[in-house]
Amino acid sequence: MRQKLHLITFGVHNFEKSVAFYEKGLGWKKSNQSVDGLALFPLGGIVLGLHPMKDLADDTTLKYTKADFAGITLSHNAVSEKEVDEILVRVKQLGATIVKPAQKVHWGGYRSYFKDLDGHLIEVAFNPFWEMDEDGNLKL
Repeated sequence: MRQKLHLITFGVHNFEKSVAFYEKGLGWKKSNQSVDGLALFPLGGIVLGLHPMKDLADDTTLKYTKADFAGITLSHNAVSEKEVDEILVRVKQLGATIVKPAQKVHWGGYRSYFKDLDGHLIEVAFNPFWEMDEDGNLKL
């Protein structure tokens, strides 16, 4: 298997409300390839999909069980500590839960964690040691 992921899909309980959280709240642009019951958000080489939780669970043949921490986080790298703080204010206003307030960390960065409307854990971080290209992609 190639070292490449293309799509991450979140199961969501209220499809319309979750789409609005990402599209209208965070300002992300939904792809015109989105269809009924599947919202697609291009993220610069990878796509985030939102799909009704029941339908996704049925498709996997597994039963959905809620967990406080499922062992996975998605991360957004901000360009500054100020941007981290601004994002946290915005997501909290949209109904997200701040799990860990923004703080400086031992390796020299600044980060926070929040859960979206369905409990998916997202880190917002500023790493002064990681360079981003002109399109906002990490250069590792």
